[in-house]
Amino acid sequence: MFSYPKIRPDLFCFVLWVIGSSFFSSCLTQRQVEYLQDKSSTVIYFEQPGIEVYRLQPNDDVLIQISSLDDLSSNVFAGTNAQQSPQVGAMQAYGASLVAYTVDKHGFLHLPVVGRLNVLDLSLNEVGAAVEEALQNVLNQPVVTVKLVNRYVSVLGEVQTPGHFPYAQEKLTIYDALGLAGDITHYGDRREVILTRNEGGKNSRICIDLTQSEMLSSEYYYLRPNDMVYVKPMRRRFWGLREFPYAVILSTITTGLLIYNVSR
Repeated sequence: MFSYPKIRPDLFCFVLWVIGSSFFSSCLTQRQVEYLQDKSSTVIYFEQPGIEVYRLQPNDDVLIQISSLDDLSSNVFAGTNAQQSPQVGAMQAYGASLVAYTVDKHGFLHLPVVGRLNVLDLSLNEVGAAVEEALQNVLNQPVVTVKLVNRYVSVLGEVQTPGHFPYAQEKLTIYDALGLAGDITHYGDRREVILTRNEGGKNSRICIDLTQSEMLSSEYYYLRPNDMVYVKPMRRRFWGLREFPYAVILSTITTGLLIYNVSR
């Protein structure tokens, strides 16, 4: 009659040790894949971080809306210098044009009638005020609104859909940017996310921990145009039930039994 071979207790313990070591050295805890961790379950308030005013740089694209009581005269600014369609549409009853202009490499905008305007390191409000002042003797009660077109952020690394994402809102948080990229994968390190930013012609590298609730009041909570977010991969992987390494465990058992039979 066939009888199953007896397995020595020491061999059985060895196989269990190999399986346990393989599994626990590769798995992650739930806290390692959570955002905004805090021991308190009550409502916690954080001071809203300040947002630095964005200042124009070379190659920035701006939309300029000019409204005036002189409908025909204001339409002059929907001329051929615009990158996009000259006449986007009337936005005021008195008439308006929405045009896109590029800041050249020397920091100048080239506008109809106004001419060459230095906008390097100026805020959007400051540019609007400068254009309004230049049009005082040209248009009747001009009103100028300037908006930044090239609001982009790059999200790379261990995210679902890495890429270069445009956004229209004035405020974009780092969590919003990760949402645009489909969130961090199970293999992304939320404790060590890298933010790169160009400030004053110098690139800076900032390490951010997204698991800390204090991130809500951090100066890096809001992103700036052209920021890049890089999510580093973890050394260990998170395995759910569907990703449980059954093949690895079975292979380990088979290898252990083979070594045992050879050594007998």
